[in-house]
Amino acid sequence: MSEVFDLTCELIRRRSLTPDDAGCVALISRRLERAGFRCEHLRYGEVSNLWAIHGQGAPVLAFLGHVDVVPSGPEGDWTSPPFEPTVRDGKLYGRGAADMKSGVAAMVVALERFVAAHPDHRGTVALLVTSDEEGPTNLDGVRRVAQHFRETGQRIDWCVVGEPSSQEKLGDLIRVGRRGSLSLRLAVRGIQGHVAYPDLAKNPIHAVAPALAELAAARWDEGNVDFPPTTFQVSNIHGGTGALNVIPGSLVVDANFRFGTASTADSLRERTEAILEKHGLDYAIEWNLSGEPFHSPEGGRLREVVIDVCREGCGIEPEPSTGGGTSDGRFIAPLGAEVVEIGPVNATIHKVDECVALADLERMPAIHLAIAERLLGR
Repeated sequence: MSEVFDLTCELIRRRSLTPDDAGCVALISRRLERAGFRCEHLRYGEVSNLWAIHGQGAPVLAFLGHVDVVPSGPEGDWTSPPFEPTVRDGKLYGRGAADMKSGVAAMVVALERFVAAHPDHRGTVALLVTSDEEGPTNLDGVRRVAQHFRETGQRIDWCVVGEPSSQEKLGDLIRVGRRGSLSLRLAVRGIQGHVAYPDLAKNPIHAVAPALAELAAARWDEGNVDFPPTTFQVSNIHGGTGALNVIPGSLVVDANFRFGTASTADSLRERTEAILEKHGLDYAIEWNLSGEPFHSPEGGRLREVVIDVCREGCGIEPEPSTGGGTSDGRFIAPLGAEVVEIGPVNATIHKVDECVALADLERMPAIHLAIAERLLGR
């Protein structure tokens, strides 16, 4: 049907479950090299990362995406095979159709068109693609590439992330920031014993319950104009031997904070541990900060360009938002980059029968092309 449709289908056919890129990176690299890009393959462990650049010097505009996908689940639950792109009712179906192989395809096509129309553009235009975004750790994807960039002095001024940000219509919402994510694993020690003799045991479930109730009820901050208040959620509790007549000797709790700039990771750690100490728990705690909050402020050049492009290309006034989960933008923002996310509708991501509207797919390259032209065109 079109370049972006064909490329999206080629990517969907590749069963690129994290961290295996299943040939997606090589496919993209070959196309961009033919277009005149210089491609650097940054392989860390099992993860494939591609840094493709055209031009030189500042300013640097980078497009960012991932080619890995989450598992499909039982393929029989899908109306059509998840790794065989299928068109029905004006939509393209397949795992990764929305998250985010259509976004990657749109960025590649836009970059090919941009350098063909503007071979002597100012500054540098680039594409960064990874196969380690959907995994649990993200250690060897954009996080590791950002470390490499700090070591080599590679700057990025603007970063467009192609994650599916839209809610009902293409361009109706853009991400201008993301909350930070701070996770904890709390191990509470007790004394195992018989349920008939609680005086000879110490139940860690009973011990931790009041502390968890206080943590869940706490008002961590009031948020601010850019971010909602911090949230705390318990995700897993593991305890007990499976026997009904045994008091467990230990308990493990997993929980997570999503926080904006009204709190810091350090302040959340300190308040949490103060509550645990107050309740007299015998505990150990492990913390994992997977990303700090970041925000592209009102008036930022990239933010204003993306808003204008959505108005003109999509006929809609986009809502600037910092909601949702995390994205790889959290690793690029600390390099000093202004980061904005714009992509297709996210209603079916990670679901059975994931899809992207064909009309949106065909419009997406023009959006990215217009962003590049306004920022780097002469």
